[in-house]
Amino acid sequence: MGRHSKKSDSKIRRNSVIALTGLVPAGLVTVTATGAPASIPLLATAGSAPITEPPAEPAAAPTVAPAADITPAPAAAAPAIGTPAPAPAPAPAPAPLPDGPLGIPGINFAAYQSAEKIMAERNPACGITWQQVAGVGRVESSHANGGKADDKGNLLEPIIGLPLNGSLPGQATIMDTDGGRLDGDTVYDRAVGPTQFIPTTWARYGIDGNGDGVADPQNLYDAAASTANYLCDGGTNMRDIVSATKAILRYNNSMAYVANVTAWSLAYSTGVNPSAADLPRIH
Repeated sequence: MGRHSKKSDSKIRRNSVIALTGLVPAGLVTVTATGAPASIPLLATAGSAPITEPPAEPAAAPTVAPAADITPAPAAAAPAIGTPAPAPAPAPAPAPLPDGPLGIPGINFAAYQSAEKIMAERNPACGITWQQVAGVGRVESSHANGGKADDKGNLLEPIIGLPLNGSLPGQATIMDTDGGRLDGDTVYDRAVGPTQFIPTTWARYGIDGNGDGVADPQNLYDAAASTANYLCDGGTNMRDIVSATKAILRYNNSMAYVANVTAWSLAYSTGVNPSAADLPRIH
C-alpha cells in the first residue's frame, strides 16, 4: 500500500491464498497435471494367427420401393451480379480471465499488463509480472472495487483510506505532508488510489502509466505502473521469492500481507483459486 501500515475504506474480501516457502507458515500451492495418453492396441502382431474371414452370405434381393411423386424444392434465387455477400458476424472478444473469484475487470487487466511492459523497458532486471501487480491490486482495493473506472482508467469514485493517526493497532501516525492535495486531509496523510499510496511514497514513485503526461494515483494505469516501479526499486528481482518478499514488505510490513499478495499472484498465474488457509487475515 506504499506505506508502513494502514487500513483502507475499501471492502476487501479475503478468503483464500498460498504462503511463501520458508517465510509464511503454509506451503506454496503446486499445480500439476498428469495423465499419459491411452495406448492404442495393435490390430495384428507378428506371429499371430492369420485372420480368416467368414464365408459371405448370399445377398438379399433388393426391394424396389414404389415410385413417389417427388417435387423438388425451388432453388434459391442467385444473388444479383455485383451484390456483395453479407459480412459474417464478428466473434465475441474473449474475456481476460474467467468469471468468478479469479476474474479481473477488463480495464484493470489492461492496466496490469501495461505496468509489466513499462517496467520491462525501464527496469528489465526486476522481472515483475502483471500477475504480481494484480496481486497488490486485488488485496488493496479488490481491483478498484470491481473495475469502477472509465475507459481511460480514471476511477469513477476516488479511493481514500482512513487517516493515519495511529488509532488502529499497528497503524503508523503520519501527519499531513501534501497539504491535503491527494487525500483531502490537511491533518493526517491517507493512502490513496486503487493500490493505496501515501502522498510521500507517491511523490517518489508515482509515474505516468497511460502517457497523458500526468501521474494520478486515482488512475488505474498510473497506479499499476507506480506499484511496479515501487516494488522494483533497490535492485529487486521479482523472480526470486526472497527478493520479492522484501519488496512486498516495503509496501506493507506484514507477512500476512505478503502471503495474500503472493497467493493471488500465483492464482492469476495458474488459474487455481487460493485456499482459505493460504489467505491469513491482515491485521
